[in-house]
Amino acid sequence: MPGKIDASLDEKLKNVEWGEYKLGDLFDIDNTLSFNTDKLVVGTDYDYVTRTSLNQGILQTTGMVNAENINSPGTWSLGLLQMDFFYRSKPWYAGQFVRKITPKIEIPQGSILFFTTLLNKQKQKLLSVLVRNVDKTFKEIKIKLPLTSNGEINFEFMESFIAELEAQRIAELEAYLLATGLKDYHLTKEEEQALKEFEESDVTFSEFSYSKIFNKIKQGRRLKKDDQIPGTIPFVMAGTTNTGVANYVSNPVASFPPNSITIDIFGNTFYRNFAFGAGDDTGVYWSDKKQYSKEIMLFFAGSMKKSIIGKFSYGKKLRSSQSLNFNMQLPCLSNKPDYKFMETFISAIQKLVIEDVVLYADRKISAYKNVIG
Repeated sequence: MPGKIDASLDEKLKNVEWGEYKLGDLFDIDNTLSFNTDKLVVGTDYDYVTRTSLNQGILQTTGMVNAENINSPGTWSLGLLQMDFFYRSKPWYAGQFVRKITPKIEIPQGSILFFTTLLNKQKQKLLSVLVRNVDKTFKEIKIKLPLTSNGEINFEFMESFIAELEAQRIAELEAYLLATGLKDYHLTKEEEQALKEFEESDVTFSEFSYSKIFNKIKQGRRLKKDDQIPGTIPFVMAGTTNTGVANYVSNPVASFPPNSITIDIFGNTFYRNFAFGAGDDTGVYWSDKKQYSKEIMLFFAGSMKKSIIGKFSYGKKLRSSQSLNFNMQLPCLSNKPDYKFMETFISAIQKLVIEDVVLYADRKISAYKNVIG
């Protein structure tokens, strides 16, 4: 199950005094000057940001194109598809349907993540209005911020809270890495061979329909936000924030098993290794006849995501019933999915990714221990 705020941090949130502010008093929201990708040049100095939710909204990096079109760092981008806010620490260009959010107040770097989280909490409100009304709606939204004893915004509290939350998450990560054996990031000979075969295009791929792989393809059930009762059941809805886990509820929702894949109405695809509930904007895929390993399911998720990327949006929503005959590309052997290769390949990819994570966690934990010491 995804991590939740522990009791001490939850108590800290309850004990601080809060004040209400309109977003329009804190931020400006402006159109961005957009241009087509054919004008981009080779380079890494500037991000080219579009309304996609993938890769923090960055389609690619580029060199200087037009100085008049550059958006300043220290701002947020807002993609007018899923209403995702991403903080921009470097100068950036924008594609169509992207807004720029500029703070009217000075926000310390340590409080950026706090504000980013608050902004993304407003997604459902912005998704409920027409695009032409987004700017007006944004300005009128009210949020609560921690206050000092003098009634001013308490940035020190935000920074302290984020630091403690990060320490908690790092400790959870360390425990997870140890429990799952992912601390070992050294490749086996079989994993090295699988990577080599893939890189050299020595792997045979064939198409397999979603319904061929999964005997269970179901849509979640509607549960309005106002009707959600706080609890411990992860409830999945459309979106990418927190991998789509919008809330934890105790309602008698339709329950879906761990080792499942979810695809929402926009095509966002995630593997779930925990039991969960899901809204009617999310389809769930699993099998109770074949015991696919986690690695195989992760391969499926990646292939499914690739097969539908860019095909669905707010104006063209995906329903699971439409996807039965969608095809994904899978490694095959004797005209059957090559499950062994998938497992070995994903294991290798995990180790390549986890190496940086392990080293990062080790550095962070060492730093925290030094501070405590």
